Amino acid sequence: MMTNRTLEYLGRAHWHSPLELGLPLKAGAENPNAFYLADPVMEPFRMGDFVGQVAAGGPCNVENIRFNPHGNGTHTECVGHISPQRISLQHCLQRYHFAARLVSILPEKHGNDLLITRKLVVEWAGDLTGIEAIAIRTLPNVPAKKLQRYSGNNPAYFEAGALAWLREQGVLHLLTDLPSVDREEDGGLLQAHHAWWNYPEQPRMNATITELMFAPDALPDGDYLLNLMVAGFDSDASPSKPVLYPVV
Repeated sequence: MMTNRTLEYLGRAHWHSPLELGLPLKAGAENPNAFYLADPVMEPFRMGDFVGQVAAGGPCNVENIRFNPHGNGTHTECVGHISPQRISLQHCLQRYHFAARLVSILPEKHGNDLLITRKLVVEWAGDLTGIEAIAIRTLPNVPAKKLQRYSGNNPAYFEAGALAWLREQGVLHLLTDLPSVDREEDGGLLQAHHAWWNYPEQPRMNATITELMFAPDALPDGDYLLNLMVAGFDSDASPSKPVLYPVV
């Protein structure tokens, strides 16, 4: 059920000033990439004498596109990502507008890891009453994130307790510029994913995680209305286009 704050922000949103957090998926290496996945491929469909490329003499452009949403660009995932049952994002994300907060956090150094701890999230998130989505921008916020090759580099991640705390505050949608909320190599534990979705105890079917977003420095921390748009894939994850609107 929509919170009063979301209802309020729907009425106050500055609809003519959309602020995109999603990175459009491109062919080749012009994307953030993680987990050793191949880069997206976009190539003309060919059959017999037909070629789906006007520049190559075809009547129209018809592309085949091959990618993996979990490591190729901005994507949104549901609890089906960690469930043995096939659960589709299309069944979990039933509405698309949410009162949201953008927060910038500098991860802490813990041994060889960079960690976003519960303490940091509690300190910087503030009072989340009525807030249904939180976008966490990691610092430093370098533009190179938009093309970052994360595989094998042990990027920053979240302490499971940080996501458990956000869950306890009633936040349903987490957005991050990181490739995963968990450590790149953690032996398959995925503790932060499990904490966020409260899985398997009482799975939160209506909660999502969006990874590999990018929030430019020009976008100040604060409250917005979020439009969380996803493509219509019957899968646990989909490319997505989160858009923030200022509230006035």
